[in-house]
Amino acid sequence: MSIVDNRKAFHDYFVEERFEAGLVLDGWEVKAVRDGRAQLKEAYVVIRSGELWLLGAHITPLTSASTHVRADPTRTRKLLMHASEIRRLIGQVERAGYTLIPINLHFKNGRIKLEVGLAKGKKQYDKRQTVKEREWNRDKQRLLRDRPGMAR
Repeated sequence: MSIVDNRKAFHDYFVEERFEAGLVLDGWEVKAVRDGRAQLKEAYVVIRSGELWLLGAHITPLTSASTHVRADPTRTRKLLMHASEIRRLIGQVERAGYTLIPINLHFKNGRIKLEVGLAKGKKQYDKRQTVKEREWNRDKQRLLRDRPGMAR
């Protein structure tokens, strides 16, 4: 069950592979994510000393959050993956043009997971081509739907 999606990820990048990672969260963050107060729009994943970190993800604290905890909505959060997967990602990211982007935040067996994509950046003309194809498919579906007697 998806909590929040990063729709901008598919507009700006070609996602080649997807991985699932756990997140190290505080208690107030878990409550806020369950309430749908998370945003991945400007978030990205970096590799520091052999570990994956999520930067720029915004989790708005609840007003009923603990009074003795100073909530930082955009703090750096550690991602949890198997060491072999991390080593493989490090090797691929060090090649030219690859980056790690968060795709969505979802529940799996009662835990909050982050789907991370290994992606290559799109050029401006690639973005225009993607928009053009999407609009053409939408128009095509509209034409097929509006014409009576046409077989699908």
